[in-house]
Amino acid sequence: MTNSERIWAVIPAAGRGERFGGAGPKQYQTLAGRPVLDWSVRAMLALEGIAGVVVALTRGDARWRSLAVAADPRVRTCIGGAERSDSVKAGLDALLAAGAGPGDRVLVHDAARPAVSARAVRQLVDIATGRAGGLLAVAVSDTLKRAHEGVSTGTVDRAHLWAAQTPQCFPLGRLRAALDSARKQGHRVTDEAAAMEAVGYQPVLVPGEGANIKLTHPEDRILLEAVLRARGEGGG
Repeated sequence: MTNSERIWAVIPAAGRGERFGGAGPKQYQTLAGRPVLDWSVRAMLALEGIAGVVVALTRGDARWRSLAVAADPRVRTCIGGAERSDSVKAGLDALLAAGAGPGDRVLVHDAARPAVSARAVRQLVDIATGRAGGLLAVAVSDTLKRAHEGVSTGTVDRAHLWAAQTPQCFPLGRLRAALDSARKQGHRVTDEAAAMEAVGYQPVLVPGEGANIKLTHPEDRILLEAVLRARGEGGG
């Protein structure tokens, strides 16, 4: 496999998960017998040919080493930042230090999105290859309302709206440059596609899966545990 064909992954996991509640960051909550972050890292390692995964952690994280996946030789860590984009950039820099090239592709995946399937990840990589990049996403099916002070003030046309998921896949060097540009211009980007769009790229939307939700609210646990156990991947 040549340098230009390699693919890596970055998982920003320095967040505190304050909206979720509970004891400690949500990426360390247990689902179907394993910590959420363990599931998410394993999902990236399941991609055939993956060169390595970098997990961006908060400084002083004492929980990471307790995860079984932390012992995998393909996984390394770095110190993340205050914002998601800071953690992703730190992960990209760690990959470059590990021997990745700017032409390599990188998957960026949410630490709290444990149920992405191997099929979806493979499809994303295959479709995004040779393009400016791509992301898993699902077309919006619910009726959307515009709100002001708790009341509905209008209905939003959903015909061209998609809900972004992860992983998102981009050439490493281009993504790093886009994140640098966003920082210099003071733009707060909530995902990598937004940074790429801001510098003129048009990432391809790859149909994702309804089960690939992010653990955000306590009720999300019910669906995620059901999905993981149905795949036969649960366990103690």
